[in-house]
Amino acid sequence: MRLDEAPHVTAPDGAAVRPLCTLPGASFAHFELAPHQVTQAVSHATVEEIWYVIAGHGHIWRRQDGREETTALTPGVCLTIPLGTTFQFRAGTDGLRVIAATLPPWPDTPDEARPEQGPW
Repeated sequence: MRLDEAPHVTAPDGAAVRPLCTLPGASFAHFELAPHQVTQAVSHATVEEIWYVIAGHGHIWRRQDGREETTALTPGVCLTIPLGTTFQFRAGTDGLRVIAATLPPWPDTPDEARPEQGPW
């Protein structure tokens, strides 16, 4: 599938998502934040993710098992969001674009992304 042919969806955290491909074990998507946009902090009930930043700048905050960290998001950064991790991300002045693999595939159920408290 081409990115320009993918449907436009709003993720539970507020990010603009374009679902791309799905296999039985994973799904792949492009997501984007507008300049200065901040997502709702969430944790996932059944999936984990691998992200790769393709454009823009921002930050992601992650918390798991009592450990917290904030990571700068710049083109070329690759990171993981393990199952149960609470996370929140925000874009800088030029927005943020990321491609991500979700394992297993995104289930699109209302209870998958659980609202959490984040720093922003």
